[in-house]
Amino acid sequence: MIIPKSIEELADYAQKGKNVFFFTADWCGDCHFIKPQMPEIEAEFPQFKFIQVDRDEYIDVAAEWNIFGIPSFVVVNDGEELGRLVNKNRKTKDEIAGFLQRVEG
Repeated sequence: MIIPKSIEELADYAQKGKNVFFFTADWCGDCHFIKPQMPEIEAEFPQFKFIQVDRDEYIDVAAEWNIFGIPSFVVVNDGEELGRLVNKNRKTKDEIAGFLQRVEG
């Protein structure tokens, strides 16, 4: 999991490559629920880079991307959004894997 150190680095990931943006926050219980399973999800989908985005640190990005519930996932390929799993519900490993499979087509 890549954790960007600046807004510029985050913007670079949004423009280059096939990336999954994982919006999270330290206070989010549902985020803590799924975080331990993220390495397994990453291993199942090596075609993607996974970018962890702290919603509170990058609140302007979250607002611009219409991220109002977390954890949320947005898949971007070279600047084009391919899909999103954005809501305020707890996500399961199977739900996230199914979403990534659908995005892959």
